[in-house]
Amino acid sequence: MKIERFEDIEGWQLARELCRSVYELAKNSPLGRDFSLKDQMVRSSGSIMDNIAEGFDGGTNREFIRFLQYSKRSCSELQSQLYRCLDQSYCSQDQFETIYNQTALTRNKIGAFINYLSKHLERRTATN
Repeated sequence: MKIERFEDIEGWQLARELCRSVYELAKNSPLGRDFSLKDQMVRSSGSIMDNIAEGFDGGTNREFIRFLQYSKRSCSELQSQLYRCLDQSYCSQDQFETIYNQTALTRNKIGAFINYLSKHLERRTATN
């Protein structure tokens, strides 16, 4: 499949689903009353998809990889915040595991895409 728009990137699609899950948790759980943590989690989840979109228009693979790395870091940040959410009983163990696993899958997809782009960058650099 050819990627013509950032919406075609599987990592972005997964990040969008993840973001929806975080918003749903914030709306339907005690997390919604903890403005600070809710805001951090919503921002982290949005940052994952937004950095993919922003990096897509960066012009070079090297620039795109940098933004993908930011997205990957935001996944780890969200996972840490999920522990805080669980520890404060803002979510159930099942909710935690579902969103945590979604985040891990998203981070792994982004990491695989970074590896793909890095290899492509290496080949292109080696032939120039």
